[in-house]
Amino acid sequence: MAYITLAQAASQYLSTLSGTAQKQAGGEVTRFVRWYGSDRSPADLRGHDISLYGDFLGAATVETSRRIEPVKAFLTYLKKVDLTNANLAPHLRLRKAATEMTATAPQAQSIELTPEGYEALKADLASLIAQRPVIAEELRRAMMDKDFRENAPLDAIKDKQAHLEARIKEIETGFKHAVIVHNQKGTAKVQLGSTVVLRDLASGGTVRYTIVGLHEANAQEKKISSMSPVGRALLEKAEGQEIEVAVPAGTLRFRVEQIEG
Repeated sequence: MAYITLAQAASQYLSTLSGTAQKQAGGEVTRFVRWYGSDRSPADLRGHDISLYGDFLGAATVETSRRIEPVKAFLTYLKKVDLTNANLAPHLRLRKAATEMTATAPQAQSIELTPEGYEALKADLASLIAQRPVIAEELRRAMMDKDFRENAPLDAIKDKQAHLEARIKEIETGFKHAVIVHNQKGTAKVQLGSTVVLRDLASGGTVRYTIVGLHEANAQEKKISSMSPVGRALLEKAEGQEIEVAVPAGTLRFRVEQIEG
């Protein structure tokens, strides 16, 4: 079979859908393709990549739960046409919503953040709060449509508003329990804030991650939480040490090649 990129596979998949279904799925499938890499091969996709995309999407809400369904269908299609060795759709899961997370806050008295992560969250919160009046105006305009039987824009804006408020509440709650952890420069072991080059002992390839606090994780920027399986296993490891991480698809094995800070 000739080499096919993920972007080409997505185009093939979307062409199998009807007009309405294609329009609904197109945006989310395209977003996933751009996140992973348009020119990369579907055969290179792994369960860990899909799990990271779930982290990238954020907490489970009405909106994010809706957004993952087209991507899951695309992943199922990739296996159906033998572009991946396994159906990776089950790996795409969202973390618990903010309301469920805050219920456990008393048990987790502190949330570790790097200084950069703390400032980024402050900026994120300010941006989200600034969106409130914009969404309120969109909601007002949508409600002027008296035909509520098929008022899809109104439902979409309500979902958008619910997601916005959930994210604002999540960040505000995180700030209440935030502890800023400063990276100790020159340390020989992995800690919060460290950037680490890992070698995959199965494929021989390398990947570069930065270990951050839970609320700073961003799969697109290769920032993984210290509470994630890989992040947790890396803490306090030195260069040359190896880790093993159990995932649904099997066991990942990495060696710490370099600690950059």
